[in-house]
Amino acid sequence: MSEVRDKRIARTAKDRKDREEVDLPGAWTAYGRLLQHLRKRAGLNQQQLGDAIGYSMEQVASVEQGRRPAKAAFTTAADRVLEARGVLEVLQDEVDRAKLPRFFRNFALIESEVVSRFSYDPLLVPGLLQTEAYARAVFAGHCPPLSEEIADQHTEARLNRQKLLTRVPMAELSFIIGEEALRDPMGGPEVMREQWQRLLEVSALRNVEVQIMPAGRGFHPGKNGPFVVVESKEHRLLGYFESQGVGCVVQDPADVSAFALRYGKLRSQALNVEESARLIERLVGGA
Repeated sequence: MSEVRDKRIARTAKDRKDREEVDLPGAWTAYGRLLQHLRKRAGLNQQQLGDAIGYSMEQVASVEQGRRPAKAAFTTAADRVLEARGVLEVLQDEVDRAKLPRFFRNFALIESEVVSRFSYDPLLVPGLLQTEAYARAVFAGHCPPLSEEIADQHTEARLNRQKLLTRVPMAELSFIIGEEALRDPMGGPEVMREQWQRLLEVSALRNVEVQIMPAGRGFHPGKNGPFVVVESKEHRLLGYFESQGVGCVVQDPADVSAFALRYGKLRSQALNVEESARLIERLVGGA
């Protein structure tokens, strides 16, 4: 009986490993193959490359096999040592994007090139404005629980998306955040204080507007949940919403038009930019 159970456990572990290998993002495996090609061309083994860039042989092997994503520091060092002339660095954004949850990756690609982005978030500070500590607190509460490695990858990818805030050419960005999201002690008082200060810093950027939807306003168009409206570089409007780990890009013009109309209503019902900043300042001062 014990032998049968041990075989079943071993088979389950193998099945899980096989699924993980099948699910490896294509960007990671493509990067790994290119890294291996460049390393061999340079006449280095994995240990020698690792020594030259400050990583272990095991880390180099994992990246080459596509099991682990390369971090930006790894890529910069490898590109220099292998004289790749930026070839690896060109792939870094794709590697980072593949760290995101699978359901969000398509929209993340759209988001990275938008002309404008307007979002309503009633319960959480939006990912583009989150501090690292706040993001980690969000992923720590994931159900079912995420492994520490996956939580780290999701956090890194979320912070990497924030390049959109200061990208050139600039994107016009508008965020409406529910007051409940600011008062919910995600991660504890120190995490929230840092998060409020981050909101004030970002709202000072000339291409960013942050508005707060105060609690107690009664019904408004945002009661149906969070959503995003973006304008692509081809000046096409698209919508996006997600719930319970499922994301949906909305392309039908009539549906996107309804999203845009609702967002306009929310903008008029929320506190204006100056009032919103004063509310956040009061929260910081009272912490």
